[in-house]
Amino acid sequence: MTTIRDVAKRAGVSITTASYALNETGSIGDATRKRVLEAAEELNYHPNAFARNLKQRKTQTIGVFISRFGGSFYEEILEGIHSVILDTDYELLVCPESRSTRRILLHRQVDGAIVFDSKIPDEPIVKLASRHFPIVLLDRLLAGDFILPLLLDNPQGVREAFAHLYGQGSRRMAFVSGAVDSFDNAERMATFLAEAEYRGLKVPVYAGSFTEASGYEAAKAVLRSDEIPDAVFCANDQMALGFMRAMREHDLRAPGDIAIVGFDDIPIARYMQPPLSTIGTSRFEWGATAARQLIGFLEDATPFEPLRIPTRFLPRLSSMLPE
Repeated sequence: MTTIRDVAKRAGVSITTASYALNETGSIGDATRKRVLEAAEELNYHPNAFARNLKQRKTQTIGVFISRFGGSFYEEILEGIHSVILDTDYELLVCPESRSTRRILLHRQVDGAIVFDSKIPDEPIVKLASRHFPIVLLDRLLAGDFILPLLLDNPQGVREAFAHLYGQGSRRMAFVSGAVDSFDNAERMATFLAEAEYRGLKVPVYAGSFTEASGYEAAKAVLRSDEIPDAVFCANDQMALGFMRAMREHDLRAPGDIAIVGFDDIPIARYMQPPLSTIGTSRFEWGATAARQLIGFLEDATPFEPLRIPTRFLPRLSSMLPE
């Protein structure tokens, strides 16, 4: 078993210096700290800070590592997680993207983790996951004995939306993609393009980043193109909002000029004019299911169960093409 002595030897420092670096304490230089952390990673050394003092090696804490707090999308996921934690003896530690994320994960300062942050690389997750440190992943497909990718059923909702547009006679479609490092975005785009190819349609893809501003810029690119589509699928609702704002600035309206569909069913979608057609899912249940699976494993060694969170297409006025 690798010890801190091994890490110190590999980094060429004293055990005290290695301890300072690993615990982010003491006055040592950045170069020395980096050398120790790299040595620890090379040796796959992951100290559990709480285990030094607790014989049972339990913190009674669940860590949620999420890219950001803002917006109803993330709030509803966190509410779902919290609703399950309330009925247990566990505490909840929520970590947005920050410098502390690496330390908390590396030192296993929680008993298990729910990770919804694409900035955390695959490799440390695979190395960290174990019987004593299970990890549930949202928006990422990653194999591992003690890793559960808990995914949305993106294909189901996207197929329903495509069938709706195609069934109304739309043949010139475009796709606005989200963040390139998002599994959900990749799956939504692949499904939509596969449905189009099956019916002999070529669909141009415009790059976005899941923000309203990127949807606005994508719309300007679409409107400059040689052939204006009669329907556009945006990989999330925020981009759809930006797209429709650009349309209004060009005196275009949905769905008369271009039918619009989004994904996520954020609260404002139903109150827009016209209301936004979108694909919905229970983000609360997504979070609650992640917490239930993790707690079940920690408490009873209940095996992870491969699941998909259902999605459904919600047709509203923005995609209702005139007959």
